[in-house]
Amino acid sequence: MLDALTLPHPLSFRTGDAVLRRATEADADAIIALLADDPVSAARGDQAKPEDRGLYAAGLRAILASTENDLLVAEIDGGIVATFQLTLIPGMARRGALRLLVEAVRVRSDLRSAGLGSALMRWVTDSAAPALDAALVQLTSDAARVDAHRFYERLGFVGSHRGFKYAVASPSTPGATSR
Repeated sequence: MLDALTLPHPLSFRTGDAVLRRATEADADAIIALLADDPVSAARGDQAKPEDRGLYAAGLRAILASTENDLLVAEIDGGIVATFQLTLIPGMARRGALRLLVEAVRVRSDLRSAGLGSALMRWVTDSAAPALDAALVQLTSDAARVDAHRFYERLGFVGSHRGFKYAVASPSTPGATSR
């Protein structure tokens, strides 16, 4: 279903231009680095340890194999500078509306506040959601991300719900033992 998106797509932002495209398995190391570059992610275990690469690669392969998921990257001069995951969720609520979930948005630290994140999210709301016939774009953001909350509100997102998570302890799910 997400193949309805027209990619690659040029993005202009305050301090430059980027290209938005689908991630490939070859992008794994750059995406892992973006996750580790974020203090909240790093505190949850995303520290780009070499011994974890196989777990990340398996996750990336699962996303790429799913017709309801896509992982996108933004690149500048061939280097990956941002990433996020899109998941299309069919539902019964809102008269059977499709929802587009945005997950794991990361922008390289030296480009934060440069307008790239806004350009990415505008593409999601103005291009991706209509192309996929999604009635709603939704996301969650860690409670510690106060600056991110202000960012999403400036873009028109409304903090209308309170999210909950339950970490399931499993040998195959690193970092899921803390509640």
